[in-house]
Amino acid sequence: MAISQPFPATTPASRADRRRKPLRPSRVVLYAVVLFFAALFGFPLLWTLMASLKTVQETFAYPPVFFPATPQFGNYIRVLSIERIPVLLWTWNAAYITALTTLGTVITASLVGYSFARFSYRGRDALFLITLATLTLPAQVTLIPQFVLFHRLGWINTHLPLWVPAWFGGGAFGIFLMRQFFLTIPRDLDEAALIDGASYPRIFWSVLLPLLKPPIVTLAIITALATWSDYQSPIIYLNSPDKFTISVGLHFFVQSPEVGGEPLQHLLMAACVLAMIPAVIIFFAGQRYFVQGVVMSGLKG
Repeated sequence: MAISQPFPATTPASRADRRRKPLRPSRVVLYAVVLFFAALFGFPLLWTLMASLKTVQETFAYPPVFFPATPQFGNYIRVLSIERIPVLLWTWNAAYITALTTLGTVITASLVGYSFARFSYRGRDALFLITLATLTLPAQVTLIPQFVLFHRLGWINTHLPLWVPAWFGGGAFGIFLMRQFFLTIPRDLDEAALIDGASYPRIFWSVLLPLLKPPIVTLAIITALATWSDYQSPIIYLNSPDKFTISVGLHFFVQSPEVGGEPLQHLLMAACVLAMIPAVIIFFAGQRYFVQGVVMSGLKG
């Protein structure tokens, strides 16, 4: 005796047809706008990449040539082989300054944010408001006092002014970001850890920090990208070309005379592409946590 099915059987094709819905006009317009702005903002990057693969003649050709006839991948090797333009040294300087600055910012901002979020003491709220007030100060306001301080310390033409300040609080933005995320974690976790005999440093390190991966990665990416591309601080405190970071080094590249009578514009584009690679790697390596941290801060911050 055949048993009748209460619902008609569905095939993969029918399910696919049911899921396939016509695009609404508003969504088509949205996609068109997104593609337009993606092309608009991506064009300079694509032009830089194409220019780094051109010959000198193609670089100065008129009308401009977008795609090189024969890609000159040797431009990247030439950039790294010019003795008086040490791109590798500048990259190393920027890399280790970025690493130290990011590490110091994340550690100290987490500690200060933990203090503001978890402990009650006299003047805590006033100190937090003063910290937030520093966000309204332009960097140019504190530029001269900082220069005088570092000059008296004998730190001019060294890398110390570029990364040591990050180990003293990590900046108002980092403190605010970490404090807001600490406030979203229930205090029951702290109390349970205290009952088990854990100290406050142990609670901070073993209980709370593992729950804060999104804001930590978000702060690390923001700090790393800002430090890697920073031009103002290195140009103020550094004088010797062997101490330049890559951002200042590229400007020095522009001011350098021609090599053997050959212009350097196509090699400069190759150096710019090489300088962008670490920043792109940093962003995509932590993209998942970065997006999650931004979304969580928007909902709970």
